[in-house]
Amino acid sequence: MTHLHIMGWVLGFILLAISYAMYKKGNTKAGKIVHMILRLDYLLILYSGGDLITPYFNGGSLMAEAIVKGVAGIWMIAIMEMILVRLPKEKPLKVLWIQFVIALIILLVLGFVRLPMGIQLG
Repeated sequence: MTHLHIMGWVLGFILLAISYAMYKKGNTKAGKIVHMILRLDYLLILYSGGDLITPYFNGGSLMAEAIVKGVAGIWMIAIMEMILVRLPKEKPLKVLWIQFVIALIILLVLGFVRLPMGIQLG
């Protein structure tokens, strides 16, 4: 399930970049199509992420970190969505990009370093 989850969010980042580029070029229709595909990918990310954190809810010592990772994952999806919704409206995105980087760091550290069900790098 870990590989499915990683594939889901890598695909999500790729779709975010494509949709962002389409909106920036003024190709709104293509941007919306890719945005809708990204929304379907959110479902894959949520399903696989939920499946990965449920074993931590047995009262173990890492339950709080798993909850933080789950909330940060939902926060990341919300940020990605807000970026793509605000872009065509030409609203400022700097704060959202800062949040994106912060959430990404939290997710990578918890997913790959702290929580043992992630891929072990060492």
